[in-house]
Formats: sequence, C-alpha cells, structure tokens
Amino acid sequence: MPKVLIADDALFTRKVLREILEAEGCEVIEATNGQEAVSKFQTERPDLVLLDVSMPEMDGLATLHAIKEIDSNAKVIMVSAMGQASTVQEALKCGACDFIVKPFRPHQIRELIAKWVLNAACQQE
Repeated sequence: MPKVLIADDALFTRKVLREILEAEGCEVIEATNGQEAVSKFQTERPDLVLLDVSMPEMDGLATLHAIKEIDSNAKVIMVSAMGQASTVQEALKCGACDFIVKPFRPHQIRELIAKWVLNAACQQE
C-alpha cells in the first residue's frame, strides 16, 4: 500500500485529497505546515509527498529543500494555486517531480498517483 503525505494548511484540501487517495488504496498522512511535513517525512518515509506551495511556518520551497536533504530521491509533487507559476518552476528546479494547480479534479490526482507511485512500484519489483 503506497504511503502519501499531504502537506497543506487548508483542511478542505487535505480532506479532498485524503478521500481520493484512500479510494486509490493509499495510506494517508497529513501535515498542516512545512515543519510538521518535514518531521512526518522523517519518521514515516512516505512514497510520495503532495506539498502545498503556500503554508505557514515554513513555505513549500523551504519544505521541499528540507525533505530533499533527508532523502534526495523523495518524490514531491507541488500543489499550487493559480498565479504561482514562478514558484512552481523554482520547485521543479529544486527537485520536485511534478505539480498540480488548485482547483484540481480527482482524475488529475489519480493520474499523478499512477505516474509517480504505482508505476514506480511496478518498476522496482
């Protein structure tokens, strides 16, 4: 069962993502800010991180850097609102593997899971 960390300060976004991911058979861990995300990444070692760009205490880019220091192979997908294109481009340069723009559709999340977790798991077997 793939383990996914959702890091987003918006309860609604975490709830929607959790429902989609659990329907796909994923175990879900939640973090409400960047510092909590780094801590949970360290202890839980998820297969994938869905990371909001704008969060309190530690923004998405700083969180991405911290996660990549823990595990340079970590799979992190940035979740951004419209108008954050430059931040997303910076995140991709810093090692994020993909991004999705809010508001997103459930099929977009399922496609990302298939691309970065399910296909990757098949390749490792």
